[in-house]
Amino acid sequence: MGLMSKLGFSHLFNRIFRKKVSRIGIYGPPNAGKTTLANRIVRDFTGDAMGPVSPVPHETRRVRRREGVQIESNGSKVKLDVVDTPGLATKIDFHDFMAFGMTEDEAKRRAKEATEGVIEAVKWLDDLDGVILVMDATEDPYTQVNVTVIGNMEARKLPLLIVANKIDLPTASPARIHSAFPQHPMVPISALAGQNMDMLYDKIADRFG
Repeated sequence: MGLMSKLGFSHLFNRIFRKKVSRIGIYGPPNAGKTTLANRIVRDFTGDAMGPVSPVPHETRRVRRREGVQIESNGSKVKLDVVDTPGLATKIDFHDFMAFGMTEDEAKRRAKEATEGVIEAVKWLDDLDGVILVMDATEDPYTQVNVTVIGNMEARKLPLLIVANKIDLPTASPARIHSAFPQHPMVPISALAGQNMDMLYDKIADRFG
């Protein structure tokens, strides 16, 4: 099949002809709230959950996927394959895990798995129809991870939706995120507290439908 084989015929076909299901990846740095958001979305529309969350960085170290989640909002419907990815990081140091009480061997294993998870998450960008980029609204948005993901989506001409998470915290500033990346739609939410989820679902249906 030559070039078609390398690109993946089914993926190319789905790019040319409108799909009934959009595969949307949830990306962002560690502990921004990606899995909390994935759990909230899946639970709201299926009653299930995607995976465990933890204050320890890189709790999610393998890509998780939930197929056929139908989001309904304001009369619009969109069916998604929700892909929860490991936290993207430019540096993973096993000493950071030891600070959470892990032994050196456990910490090194965790760091290795986290690194493998980052590589897997980056590879998944080739097979997505769009990305929800989760940012911690209490942190500086100008990070290498955020800029890299946004640049990647812009280069691929794929739809991107920024989520300013953790607005329930007093130091949150979603306006700072909007000012940093005004070219992309942004929704301020708290995935943990469930704030503004209807607003997010409206935007997901509009952006990825």
